[in-house]
Amino acid sequence: MAYPIMAKATAVWLVDNTTLSFKQIADFCGLHELEVQGIADGEVAAGIKGFDPIANNQLDPEEIERGEKDRAYKLKLKHNPAAAGEEKRRGPRYTPLSKRQDRPAAILWLVKFHPELTDSQISKLVGTTKPTIQSIRERTHWNIQNIQPIDPVALGLCKQTELDEAVRKAAAKKAKDGELMSDEERRRLVSTEQSLEMEAEPKMPSSISGLETFTLGGSDESDSSDKEETPVDADSLFNLPDSDTDAEDDEDDTAGR
Repeated sequence: MAYPIMAKATAVWLVDNTTLSFKQIADFCGLHELEVQGIADGEVAAGIKGFDPIANNQLDPEEIERGEKDRAYKLKLKHNPAAAGEEKRRGPRYTPLSKRQDRPAAILWLVKFHPELTDSQISKLVGTTKPTIQSIRERTHWNIQNIQPIDPVALGLCKQTELDEAVRKAAAKKAKDGELMSDEERRRLVSTEQSLEMEAEPKMPSSISGLETFTLGGSDESDSSDKEETPVDADSLFNLPDSDTDAEDDEDDTAGR
């Protein structure tokens, strides 16, 4: 449902200049009935000047007369091209005060792990401004030494689906411009659930490439030579030769007899 521009100021004018019910004004302006009652009591919208919906071509006087006669009647808003799209969110995402201190860490994470994202995409994801993003990119932020990169999804600044969609759009634009993506960039395009299900692939460090056949146990020839040695005879292990002491003991036994 479309609402008038400057809805709260319009509600102030209707409360001051008509006998419409709080519910009628609330339905017309997109407010809560208790909020309209607070306007009438002077507790809400203090200092806001009333906005005349009749003079600004948003409401016909006949509509107000019908509403004053019939409490169940709902006022109809006149079509105003200036109000088209007014209900849509504009500018960067709103970030609660409790999480605004986490935005630099999220920006640093996005800049570090997703450099393909534009400043406007980062601004929409975490609700920040382009000068802040630029200062973190150039490492000129006043607190850059104490900022640690943290995933904005883990901080609750955006959803994983929103991040994945932004990365896909950035990758599509990069491919359209003819730029090739690296393997690391392709891996980032995989969603979190898919990446968790994938098995880790062992990688040979580049510093020891060419030593894939090297083993600490020696070559195969040495192993085969060990296997071809003469087998050990059991008699050679247990039938030990008589020592000199054994011979002397036998002579003493013979002499004693």
